Amino acid sequence: MAQEYKLKGLSSLDLKAGEKREVEVEGVEQGKVLLCNVGGRVSAIGSKCTHYGAPMVKGVLTGDGRITCPWHGACFKASNGDIENAPAIDALPAFELSEKSGGVYITGDESSIKGSRRKPKIRISGKVGAEKVVIVGGGSGALGTLEALRENGFTGSITMIGSEGYLPIDRTKLSKALIDDPAKIALRDEAWFKEGSVDVVNDEVTDIDFSSKEVSTKGGNSFPYSKLILATGGTPKSLPLPGFKELGNIFLLRTIPHVKEILAAIGDKNKKIVIIGSSFIGMEVANAVAKDNDVTVVGMEKAPLERVMGEEVGKIFQKALEKNGVKFKLNAGVEKATASKSDSSKVGAIDLKDGTSLEADLVILGTGVGPATTFLKENKAVNLEKDGSLRTDENFVVSGQTDVYAIGDIATYPYHGPGGFGALTRIEHWNVAQNAGRSAAAHILNPSAAPKAFIPIFWSALGSQLRYCGNTPNGWDGLVLKGQPEEAKFAAYYTKGETVVAVASMQIDPIMTQASELMRRGKMPSKSELQNGVDILELSVPPAELKI
Repeated sequence: MAQEYKLKGLSSLDLKAGEKREVEVEGVEQGKVLLCNVGGRVSAIGSKCTHYGAPMVKGVLTGDGRITCPWHGACFKASNGDIENAPAIDALPAFELSEKSGGVYITGDESSIKGSRRKPKIRISGKVGAEKVVIVGGGSGALGTLEALRENGFTGSITMIGSEGYLPIDRTKLSKALIDDPAKIALRDEAWFKEGSVDVVNDEVTDIDFSSKEVSTKGGNSFPYSKLILATGGTPKSLPLPGFKELGNIFLLRTIPHVKEILAAIGDKNKKIVIIGSSFIGMEVANAVAKDNDVTVVGMEKAPLERVMGEEVGKIFQKALEKNGVKFKLNAGVEKATASKSDSSKVGAIDLKDGTSLEADLVILGTGVGPATTFLKENKAVNLEKDGSLRTDENFVVSGQTDVYAIGDIATYPYHGPGGFGALTRIEHWNVAQNAGRSAAAHILNPSAAPKAFIPIFWSALGSQLRYCGNTPNGWDGLVLKGQPEEAKFAAYYTKGETVVAVASMQIDPIMTQASELMRRGKMPSKSELQNGVDILELSVPPAELKI
């Protein structure tokens, strides 16, 4: 029940424009709120990010009234706590402010103050409308779509068809922590979907009739739609080399069953584990299993993540994992998997092209994913790109269609960010899928509205937490590296000419968040300015809208 609480140590709302301040709430144990002054108007909202609990006071408050988490880029409206960008799925609570008797007060309930969380309103009042939205896929993109639809007033039916056998999960925790219980990382429970009048179907989509607007499944069911969201994600790639199909204890990593199989093979630990692939999945898994196991990462690059991050930064991550006991075999090509001498049905070693043989009790493949669109391969109503993805416009509407959207790993869309405005790109970031889903929902609800650009953000567990924003659809040709790289405490600015196209950071938050907001506004300093000592944390993010 809402009641009035006094804010500790405040006699008046004396915040300057653009200032934010975390304040304790008297009478609420460990209760705090965040005060934000945007354009002379002060608001009181929750103090902790609803994603992973980051202190929002350390985030970035912009001139157009956005408050962004310092860790993973979750963004909210400073005025009322509503969600602006993923990866948060819950909003921040907002509280009424008042001044009297030489003090400042908020009105709200104790649970909202302590929890710093407000679930979006997704319940339909009245009958379900005639429109039918069908979402193919059960990941973060699907959840972002359906929640954005409901919280913004969509009253039609929503059907979500997923084939994994569980509700949407925080998939990032599979590779980072090898969590094998879907209940522990579920984004929402079954009751939530019922409350929002969302029909959840566990089935596999096998065909889509785009002319009659109907989805068919392996279970023999059909689902008519007025709007269709394709959010099928990625399919992990195996290696077409001798031994990889025939031998056991060689694992992919994308789903809960994959994690269960890996954990069962590790058993009581002390295993020799070979991880093939030195990009994000491979590196995260290596970090997760390093303790009590003998872990070797095999990569084709000169340094881990070289293709995305470059050799100089990649070696920082390599050193961080080596401190945890991980070994690396880089500039290496895999020849074959050979059987164990004690059990010919299971892998015993990975042979490399240089003649090296790496003993292995189990092998984990981090060799990339491809768009999960094989069910559309023979469908003449849509054209798949060479990589199997679907081309879309900036609203994520599939080319050649008017009522079909593609989001997440399967979408090739025009990127609206520095160094690549309009460049077609496909991004396999977890929160990009969720943001794309929210964009598709916005277009369904208001087709005439201009699309709202977002800057891609991702993060990774590589000894310390890596933050990254931006994208390099046209590549990068320069690097400005600041901080103490030898201590894995740095900011890396990737440039194309004078334009900063991406930023990576470790242990110096909120550099990445500030960079993403400056990029969104087209106000990121140039390469030369950074080299000359400009500190981006001293810059303000202006209120003027970025036109796209």
